[in-house]
Amino acid sequence: MEKSIVVKNITKKYKLYSNTKERILDLITPKDYGEDFYALTNVSFEAEKGDIIGFIGINGSGKSTLSNIIAGIVPETSGTVAVNGQAALIAVSAGLKADLSGRDNIELKLLMLGFNKEQIKNLEPSIIEFSELGKFIDQPVKSYSSGMKSRLGFAISVSVDPDILIIDEALSVGDKAFAEKSLEKMREFKQRGKTMIFVSHSIGQMKTFCEKILWLEFGKVKDFGSVEEVIPKYEKFLKQYKKMSKHEKDKYREEAQEKTTETL
Repeated sequence: MEKSIVVKNITKKYKLYSNTKERILDLITPKDYGEDFYALTNVSFEAEKGDIIGFIGINGSGKSTLSNIIAGIVPETSGTVAVNGQAALIAVSAGLKADLSGRDNIELKLLMLGFNKEQIKNLEPSIIEFSELGKFIDQPVKSYSSGMKSRLGFAISVSVDPDILIIDEALSVGDKAFAEKSLEKMREFKQRGKTMIFVSHSIGQMKTFCEKILWLEFGKVKDFGSVEEVIPKYEKFLKQYKKMSKHEKDKYREEAQEKTTETL
């Protein structure tokens, strides 16, 4: 099968500073200031054309960071990402300009993707119709609710017909009717053999929609395999994790991150 995404040993490091002074000193002096934080460490996986892969993991596990790297929005610190085709990221307000209207955002996004004025004119009505924003399409995006932003982002992304669709919690906001309509559109993409990455806390959506699961835990790959193999393990882990006290959760995280540091 043809590979659509190949991620090899991706690491993403951020610097955490306790104040602005530390940040400035780290830039202008040879001495190292700030604390290294690894959002991802040596993450590898492959997606074949037509795969639908769910990213799971508790908050802070690096799901959105990895999604943004695959979409080309955030650069990796080390490792490589090969994407075969155009990737579109759908996340709440991702890539939207708050001061512009919804209509202006549609036109700007399409221009950036290489569409000409005639193509934009033809696409715009269907995008607006799918978004169900009505008269709000000419209001500034900063006045939108998170659900409205998600609608607009989803409508633009599916209308440009990308080869790879990355949905990051975009269906967790807004009403159920729009979420179902969006899932129906994703099913259509699935039938057409498009590759999709689905980030969600909804285990139910993962079970019904995805074929493979990448389980991230504090920036590392915990497991990767079929839905039938990985989801039961994750559900068992979640049940245990939710029973932990705050102190136990903090300790679990610290120990996991120490193991991560040891592997670098």
